[in-house]
Amino acid sequence: MFKLPQKARFGEQTPPAIFPPIFGLLGIGLAWRRAEPVFQAPPAVSQLILGAVSLLFLFALGAYGLKVIRRPAVVAEDLRVLPGRAGLAAMVLSVYLMAAVLLPMSPRAAGAVLLAGLAGHAALVWLVIAALLRGPEEQRQVTPVWHLQFVGVIFVPLVAIPLGYTGLSRFIFYGAGAFALAILAISVAQIIRRDPPPPLRPLMAIHVAPFSLLGAVALMLNERLPALIFAALATAILAALLIRARYIAAAGFSPLWGAFTFPLAAYASLMLALAGAGEGEPFRFAGGVTLVAGTLMIPAIAVKVMQAWAKGGLAVKTNAARA
Repeated sequence: MFKLPQKARFGEQTPPAIFPPIFGLLGIGLAWRRAEPVFQAPPAVSQLILGAVSLLFLFALGAYGLKVIRRPAVVAEDLRVLPGRAGLAAMVLSVYLMAAVLLPMSPRAAGAVLLAGLAGHAALVWLVIAALLRGPEEQRQVTPVWHLQFVGVIFVPLVAIPLGYTGLSRFIFYGAGAFALAILAISVAQIIRRDPPPPLRPLMAIHVAPFSLLGAVALMLNERLPALIFAALATAILAALLIRARYIAAAGFSPLWGAFTFPLAAYASLMLALAGAGEGEPFRFAGGVTLVAGTLMIPAIAVKVMQAWAKGGLAVKTNAARA
């Protein structure tokens, strides 16, 4: 008897690639919160962005959760491919940003979400290390995605410091800083030896994010000189990427363009934080420019990625596992 093809179930092949642009949207919403004392921006702007994006993140998280419930092995399978590793890292780090979103409204809820993020991040790191040890040697090559997996804990102090965990935050700051510098140095050496293939070049933008976060955390720890040093390093990396923009984007639009989103938001936040701390007009100008650029660019990338997800092509393009 002839059978009709079975209709795909919702969430059956949710691609992790949906999370980097959502991560960027949360970041630009928090950047607008930083802009409130610097530019007297109305709080309604950040509240509107963060409210809408929080709902989008919860929807995406639910869709991926359905996939995992149906077949838990999909997580390990998604970690075998670079878009999956980047996407799952962005998913976990977005939980930290959700804690930052909740912080002004409910410190207790923010602390609970922060702990959930730490648990999820620890599980992700364990799975990534297991995949690296079991997988082929070429998968063990250092990539910018390592910043998200192994340095992403630098997001924790953004919430932990206001909650009073200064000692823990200082420990994370120094540890994450050492890892970030090591990953950058190895990545630069690899680029000198061999050009990355055009489709993977957008991932180079990720290098801006950890140093922007390190600068912001240093400022929160009242470490002015390290904050300015990390700001200078993040600026140098961003400038190098802008100079080589045609080289970076040579392959045209792809889901990996999500890697452009959260670094830009993180850099805008750092510049606005420095401006708010009274470090001078150049930081205010840089913060304003990157905030506007991020507000225009990040939603545009997110819309294209979400459209690809809705049409069913994103999972295929990024080799997402099926439940």
